[in-house]
Amino acid sequence: MERFAIRGHICYSEDQKKIRTVDQGYVVCEDGKSRGVFETLPEEWRGIPCRDYGDKLIIPGLVDLHVHAPQYTFRGLGMDQELIDWLNTHTFPEEEKYKDTEYAKKAYHIFIEDLLHSATTRACVFATCHKEATLWLMEKMEEAGLAGYVGKVNMDRNSSEGLQEESAQKSAKDTEAWILEAADLTNVKPILTPRFIPTCSDELMEKLSELQKKYQMPAQSHLSENLSEIEWVRQLCPKASCYGDAYRLHGLFGGDCPTIMAHCVYSDEEETRMMKEQGVFIAHCPESNANLASGIAPARRFLDQGLKMGLGTDVAAGTSLSMFRAMAMAIQCSKLRWKLQDQSLPPLTVEEVFYLATKGGGEFFGKVGSLEPGYEFDAVVIDDGILRHARELSTKERLERLIYLAEDRQIDAKYVKGKQVLPIEKNCR
Repeated sequence: MERFAIRGHICYSEDQKKIRTVDQGYVVCEDGKSRGVFETLPEEWRGIPCRDYGDKLIIPGLVDLHVHAPQYTFRGLGMDQELIDWLNTHTFPEEEKYKDTEYAKKAYHIFIEDLLHSATTRACVFATCHKEATLWLMEKMEEAGLAGYVGKVNMDRNSSEGLQEESAQKSAKDTEAWILEAADLTNVKPILTPRFIPTCSDELMEKLSELQKKYQMPAQSHLSENLSEIEWVRQLCPKASCYGDAYRLHGLFGGDCPTIMAHCVYSDEEETRMMKEQGVFIAHCPESNANLASGIAPARRFLDQGLKMGLGTDVAAGTSLSMFRAMAMAIQCSKLRWKLQDQSLPPLTVEEVFYLATKGGGEFFGKVGSLEPGYEFDAVVIDDGILRHARELSTKERLERLIYLAEDRQIDAKYVKGKQVLPIEKNCR
């Protein structure tokens, strides 16, 4: 039985409204799970190895519910375009290149290296439709000590000639082969990934639904991001009562299929009700929605109505892997929506966005996103000493500043499922 403790200034969410802080406290890890946070180390654990991080902050690992690994190469480009044009001029041409496995390895290596040195410990990742490159990405993420889901993308219509899969049957066959080849991985698991309804035929969606039932897999996709996209779905799926219903008709919208839907900027009452009833997770991606001029999702309404939700960076429509930036943008965009669009929906708070980036998004993985007893031991140690200040700051104030000012170089140590993946070790006296 492996036991150890880490010591520092600890912050974690108790719920959506409260952040608990413990100065110079201890978190105990036993067999990859937290045994809790303590002001002093309990007698039963006296003498176990303890890593003292001094004045540094300790938080739960952050959870990114929506990121596109192959798009990391062109982040920061094409931000003057809206969704469909951006996909056609930047995304699809870039993703075509991943047919060349050597190119994919070079690009994915950069993505993995930067993700490892961020505060993210879990991620739900879109790859491309290329089976070999996707499997390599998963294997290397696991070797790096990261955890999460990775999806081989499915798309058999309305795409570029070099990217569109030749048929629904071929797409499903390649997907099942990929699922079987990834079966031995323990921390990075496959997730069904129909890109979105416009690029997936009814036949393909049915075949993916069959795979979901056969292998009991979760799913991820996009929903109600852009007005022209929603109209396109209405034309393609006249039997669906709303965009979300186009997924539900094929059994890929929550319920028995744990599901993440990114964006939900324009989800109406019916779609929102359907998501709540089916337990669909929303990946709120505020920077992406701003960069592609999609709009501002009603995150406050989703929270108040009790929907499951976390945050996503959505690289490359989002420009950074930083979940701190995602938190800051969530607050800022909610302020704009409140001021300019709907004053019945107050802005998000620091407590709420920290919850979304940890416990809220972490729920998709089970007991993840907290340092409370029984949660998987994902933790990040942050050195905020380079942020100079003259006044005394509380631990919570230091955390709040990181939401707006954090940099990857401040990550001092990182743990995933109790394993230290960024190795800086110190001993308590």
